[in-house]
Amino acid sequence: MSQNNPLFEPIHGISLFDYSAANAKLANGVAVDTICAALGVEIPVWEDASQGWTQRMQEDSDFIVITQMGTYFAQAGEHPKLGGLQPAGGAGNAANLQRLATDRYFYEELCGARTAAYEAGLDGAQWIQTNYGISLGDFQEVAMQWMQLQSSLSDEEILEYTNYMDAKRQEYARKFADENGGNIADDVDF
Repeated sequence: MSQNNPLFEPIHGISLFDYSAANAKLANGVAVDTICAALGVEIPVWEDASQGWTQRMQEDSDFIVITQMGTYFAQAGEHPKLGGLQPAGGAGNAANLQRLATDRYFYEELCGARTAAYEAGLDGAQWIQTNYGISLGDFQEVAMQWMQLQSSLSDEEILEYTNYMDAKRQEYARKFADENGGNIADDVDF
């Protein structure tokens, strides 16, 4: 990222790293007033800066701002002011989160489970939160890390993970159908 690119200039003192990490924390349930206090800004300043960053991303036809935001979003835990912030309800299940970040098969399993839950009419993100203690924000932060590593994989490795995820999706689809007395569209005739 070019230091001279005006697209990356802080807005009201809030850098793209600040904005990205704050959004990761917001997605994880950290309150906006907690984030603002950590950044040393008032809520209206945050709101104005947030609108400014959104506008920059919309105007950036080369997608360099949003690409860098994705990188920073995945690095939210490393932010010097926001990295340690946790939602008031607690830090979730650290062991499952660590496993999600280090075990690609576990990550793919939960991706498949989440998709199957949505297909069964359930809130897939809530299902993961309830069963594994991993919030949507934490899950997405780990997803960004896996996406960054994806480019270093061979086509065969990518296919292996995709097939594994789909097998898990099918497995969880059967599980959810059994728990719910069938699939949502079982009574629809074509």
